Amino acid sequence: MTHTIIYSSYGAPVALVLLAVRLFLGLMIFAHGYNKVFRGGGLAGTAGWFDSMGMRPGKLNATLAAGTEMGVGALLSFGLLTTFAAAGLVSVMTVAILTVHRKNGFFIINKGGGIEYCLGIAVAALVPGVLGAGRYSLDYAWNVLTWTKGTDLLIVLLLGVGGALLQLAIFYRPPKSTP
Repeated sequence: MTHTIIYSSYGAPVALVLLAVRLFLGLMIFAHGYNKVFRGGGLAGTAGWFDSMGMRPGKLNATLAAGTEMGVGALLSFGLLTTFAAAGLVSVMTVAILTVHRKNGFFIINKGGGIEYCLGIAVAALVPGVLGAGRYSLDYAWNVLTWTKGTDLLIVLLLGVGGALLQLAIFYRPPKSTP
């Protein structure tokens, strides 16, 4: 089943839901990236935080995280290269889960924030990543990514989770915990 069949079979309601999901995820993650660069302590503060959690070098990883979040956010919002944008969002959330939230349990209300929120965002990213951006998107208007049909889930998971694990293997050096 191709994206075109999904869109024409279900019509405007599915396209509107995909648009709503894309806009929420895209604008939300873009704002996270923007905040890393331009709010609080800016990129220097974010770099210090990344260093403190073991993502070294902090400046490089903060720049990559902020750039990925803003880039993925823009792509999802416009519905362009959606499968790959969704993979980027899954990757960012996987890194956040494994570096910051995993030790705090499931619930976001736990001290330090559990994995609930990041896991929910990663799962939500599967919707446009697998179903496509919908008819109200640049992917649809320009007939982009037609070759990914049927492999979208595999692409999102391999690039998303695989990319996160590769980044962690290269850059993550967790601080030694004090007894």
